[in-house]
Amino acid sequence: MDIRLLRSSDIPHVQHANITNLPENYFMKYYLYHALSWPQLSYVAVDISRPQKSPYDYPRIVGYVLAKMDEDPPDGVQHGHITSLSVMRTHRRLGIAEKLMRQSQRAMVETFSAQYVSLHVRVSNNAALRLYRDTLGFQNESVEAKYYADGEDAYSMKLNLSEIREQTAEEDLLLEQDEGGPVGSLGSAEGVEEKEKKRKVKMGRGLGVGELVERNESQK
Repeated sequence: MDIRLLRSSDIPHVQHANITNLPENYFMKYYLYHALSWPQLSYVAVDISRPQKSPYDYPRIVGYVLAKMDEDPPDGVQHGHITSLSVMRTHRRLGIAEKLMRQSQRAMVETFSAQYVSLHVRVSNNAALRLYRDTLGFQNESVEAKYYADGEDAYSMKLNLSEIREQTAEEDLLLEQDEGGPVGSLGSAEGVEEKEKKRKVKMGRGLGVGELVERNESQK
């Protein structure tokens, strides 16, 4: 199994997985909006065990996570949002959904310095609740009445990403020490590479693709 970034060419296969597994479906342009605006945050799970019959035989996508950053957060805090998560029934109970979620959350921190991540889930979706609450540590913030098109309520959930921020900070510190520490018996290294400076990354409507997305994610 290969977990990798979502590519534009993956979108038809991701849409197929969404339609197969979930009642909340999106237009093709909505997936494209995510892929163009936040290319670092959405991932797919590819079953690489299936042999390719030809170079044009596309790998089978068996799961995905579609994620974004909140462009205008009401609380003024930089945070991410999980738009959709799905794994094909044939590949469930393998930890794929958890891996997809953790990869996306880490990217939110490393790329956009997200403070937390939010999502919505049906109150009746016990399997998803076990993943979000029990495995990943999300907490219920509120209940949004009739959030979905069929009238079902949704839990609004949130996860503080401080643990990931601390982990990445420790990894950066270890990397700096490795780069500038002693080299074998020759003593100190001659120099330490300058740490790459952070650069601003355009996101969302800053890329000119704001008109592509429907305002209501769940197509109420």
